[in-house]
Amino acid sequence: MTGLIERASLHPARTAFRSASGSHTYADLLQSSASIARGLLSELPDLAEERIAFLMPAGMPYAEVLWGIWRAGGIAVPLSAAARQAELEHVLRTAGVRRVIVAGASHDALSQAAASVGALCFAPEQLDRAEPGPQAAALPVVDASRRALIVFTSGTTNRPKGVVWPHGMLDAQIEALARSWEWQDSDCIPLFLPLHHIHGILNVLSCALWSGACVEPFDRFDPETIVCRVRERAYSVFMAVPTIYVKLIQILESLPPDEHRACREAFGAMRLMVSGSAALPVSVHQRWRALTQQVLLERYGMTEIGMALSNPLHGERRPGFVGIPLPAMEIQLVNESGVVVAGENEPGEIWARGPGVFREYWDNPKATAAAFHEDWFRTEDIAIREQGYYRIMGRQSVDIIKSGGYKISALEIEHVLLSHPAIAECAVVGLPDPVWGEVICAAAVLHGGKSLDLGELSAWCADKMSEYKQPRWLELLDALPRNALGKVLKPDLIRLCRR
Repeated sequence: MTGLIERASLHPARTAFRSASGSHTYADLLQSSASIARGLLSELPDLAEERIAFLMPAGMPYAEVLWGIWRAGGIAVPLSAAARQAELEHVLRTAGVRRVIVAGASHDALSQAAASVGALCFAPEQLDRAEPGPQAAALPVVDASRRALIVFTSGTTNRPKGVVWPHGMLDAQIEALARSWEWQDSDCIPLFLPLHHIHGILNVLSCALWSGACVEPFDRFDPETIVCRVRERAYSVFMAVPTIYVKLIQILESLPPDEHRACREAFGAMRLMVSGSAALPVSVHQRWRALTQQVLLERYGMTEIGMALSNPLHGERRPGFVGIPLPAMEIQLVNESGVVVAGENEPGEIWARGPGVFREYWDNPKATAAAFHEDWFRTEDIAIREQGYYRIMGRQSVDIIKSGGYKISALEIEHVLLSHPAIAECAVVGLPDPVWGEVICAAAVLHGGKSLDLGELSAWCADKMSEYKQPRWLELLDALPRNALGKVLKPDLIRLCRR
């Protein structure tokens, strides 16, 4: 059985979940998940990797179903409550799901999707969950090589693929994060991230339960309630995406002086705050530190490799960088010629290998073969190594702009633009150009009441890039003609609109 469940027996009396409606111990979780496992098995000795999809509220209902599927020998397929019927049908059909566990409230899109693929929807309460007696059959033995999860990719460039996580991969990921981030049984963390993505499943829920920590679940990100709980010193660890930190900054800056000070101090008192799932703008990193004295720990991962890189818990956390390889994770950069980048300051695609890397897309051998070179997984993300730390330039297919013979990161330009006092939101893309190959097009939304002169913006961008003093940007500024960024960021290609 997965080490995650074995470890729960080490701290049965500790609180696993707490909320306004009550709390549940690890003993409760073990008992209820075993009951669900027996209900799923019925007369079977082992589910033998039957794929069972589920859609449950965060917290105890989610965890007991997830663990119940695992303890019965099944493969769990978590679903998104926000997914449309066509998306749900794709997941259910691809994974070959025949049973779907869903909370009592009706979910029309899921019901229709299940019906269309011939799957049965039912609530956990409909299982025969009689308490085990002395003659009850033992639950199956599930070793580390067995498949545990199928988590679907975001599908940014093609149809979402089902990434298979064996129990051994899950344990390897949790052990690396628990060690690197020093998870403790005294920790408490809010859980408001989606539970069909690795960020919520692995980084928050599984790491906390592995460590004997306490999870406080929310159905969604409720900023006012969460800020209130932070002010009450409810949490020691906090994990969120960059947009949530932007929202929290806005809330803190709007509070009256006494509340503002109390919240800043409460956030600053946490032992660890992590940002991930998207690039954290340097301006947000710096503003959060100025407000709370917390230096956000940024890390890098994806569905196929879990977490691969992380800034250190102890040591320098560099804004704009995702740190160094996590334990047991090997990382190399490979250039367009297929040559491993030996030095620094040269971009390359991130290749990863190790026990925390997946081995297959479900029922998709062609995609699996294309994703690997020998035992190295090719992430399609471009990064650069500077003084030992990795910096993500973006997705090879969408975030890298090739202009004037150089690879330019759209993410880096977005980060710079977002530090302009007039710009609230922006997106940067490359457009075809007969001279440059591609030119940079920036679309920006201005703060209310702000105006922006396009010529001044181009000059400001060039100055700001130089301030970063990053070798690649200095090289680019020197190589292109004078005021090149002013030319590349052509005024007629910049679309500015007022909020």
